[in-house]
Amino acid sequence: MMASPAPHISPAARPPGAIHPGWLRIMHWLNALAVVLMVMSGWRIYNAAPFFDFAFPNNITLGGWLGGALQWHFAGMWLLFFNGLLYLTLNLATGRLRRKFFPVSPRGVATDLNAALHGKLSHGDLRHYNQVQKLAYLFVMVDIAVLVLSGLVLWKSVQFSMLRDLMGGYEFARRIHFVAMALLVAFVAVHLVMVALVPRSLIAMIRGK
Repeated sequence: MMASPAPHISPAARPPGAIHPGWLRIMHWLNALAVVLMVMSGWRIYNAAPFFDFAFPNNITLGGWLGGALQWHFAGMWLLFFNGLLYLTLNLATGRLRRKFFPVSPRGVATDLNAALHGKLSHGDLRHYNQVQKLAYLFVMVDIAVLVLSGLVLWKSVQFSMLRDLMGGYEFARRIHFVAMALLVAFVAVHLVMVALVPRSLIAMIRGK
């Protein structure tokens, strides 16, 4: 049976209490900060040795020069790593990962995506993630893990030689890191569009409800 779009829920019928727990909201904004630091400094690092026929405008990069960009990148890296690790640990320990992001299926994703494209996907209850959201959030978790692993190869290539070989060598790891970064930026762009369409989601991530 095909999954049906979530029914519309009036404000009065929404269940009481916080939509997002406090620890989740704090980690969300710390992750957002880490991603901004890493992406903008990463663009400056890329500009120092580009492997495509383009460079990022300096006014949207961070660090001022290669050494400064590396310092910002490492700062963002540690914030993203420890905050992300704690996020996964708490999601697993509380059972939130299973409750919020599963089950998900190709048929359910296709159904909810079709409903979204036709403006028929309800966002009445922000506690409920439709299957497109579930897939997107699971994807970005994997994408950040790829970013971290490929980043380790670029940072400590000799120490992580086995990981470097699994990624096809240092230069190929650079490209994996770049593609993972581009996918993360695309996710953020879509995420911001959805926030603009459903502004209550931003309020919920600030206030909790």
